[in-house]
Amino acid sequence: MSTGRSQGILRRGWSAAVGDYAIAGGWARGGDALIVGDAAGGVYAFEGKSGAKAWAQERVHDGGVLALAIHPGGAMFATAGQDGRILIWNAAEGQPNHAIDLASGWVDNVAWSPNGQWLAASCSRQVRVYGVDGAEAWRSGDHPSTVSAIAWAGAGELATACYGRVAFFEVPAGKLRQKLEWKGSLVSMALSPDGDIVACGSQDNSVHFWRRSTEEDSMMSGYPGKPSALAFDAAGTLLATGGGSAVTVWSFQGGGPEGTRPGVLEFHARTVTTLAFARRATRLASGGRDGAVVVWSMQSDGEGDPIGAAVVADVVAELHWRPDGRALAALDAQGGVTAWRIA
Repeated sequence: MSTGRSQGILRRGWSAAVGDYAIAGGWARGGDALIVGDAAGGVYAFEGKSGAKAWAQERVHDGGVLALAIHPGGAMFATAGQDGRILIWNAAEGQPNHAIDLASGWVDNVAWSPNGQWLAASCSRQVRVYGVDGAEAWRSGDHPSTVSAIAWAGAGELATACYGRVAFFEVPAGKLRQKLEWKGSLVSMALSPDGDIVACGSQDNSVHFWRRSTEEDSMMSGYPGKPSALAFDAAGTLLATGGGSAVTVWSFQGGGPEGTRPGVLEFHARTVTTLAFARRATRLASGGRDGAVVVWSMQSDGEGDPIGAAVVADVVAELHWRPDGRALAALDAQGGVTAWRIA
């Protein structure tokens, strides 16, 4: 396929561009706007249906944007960058309401709690939690190493991953509720919707996961590279993983995935970089270093078939389903922003 063409359920939508590598984004205002941050530190908003630029703020983060998180209510979002700052924005007006200066270090991750009350951020070995007004509610002590990933297990429980462990903290009290240990460098993390299963991609080219209710752990090995892309479906029964040119999908139905064979989805010519399940249908989107974007129709056993495909100009950085599942947006390394309608 040539760049810009699409097939199957991916129908022509719109395309736009930001100033540099489109690193992070998300749909705001219920899907009426797509927010994008780039490697030059710019933040942009595009009209969801037309792709027209609603507003742009260039170089607001010195050194570049590293992370972006849309508030569950859709009216706000947060950005973080290499300048050690977090900005909390009004999505419609394109102006930061609050600025948080962490003084030193890159802010690698930001994530809103499911109820929208708390914003978590990681900076080097620490994690901090803020209210919607930017006031600090809690900060952790130093982790054993740089925090590689954070995720909310519920409205008041935050998970952090670093070398050798995943930890769960009660927020804002800061009480350590659970610690799951494993000797290895964890590079990515995904939680099942019910918060019971935590999966991590490891530096040793494996996926490690625990069931929190039993603290039993298992490992899936044999990946060609580091599984930096992980995603659970809305039911928590399928875990899609990268780590090579194929997407490997494990089913947690019944007694799985232990003792079962995963689904192997083959289409990409190069390593898969990002994975995203639609909220309301068993559809998985994958993007890769080859610039390909593929939509898969999934089965409960992890097998799937490609039902839509397109190619963008460069490495796919992120994929975002619109909340209603009727559009899919891709961000790429050349600063391209592409949205397709879903047939």
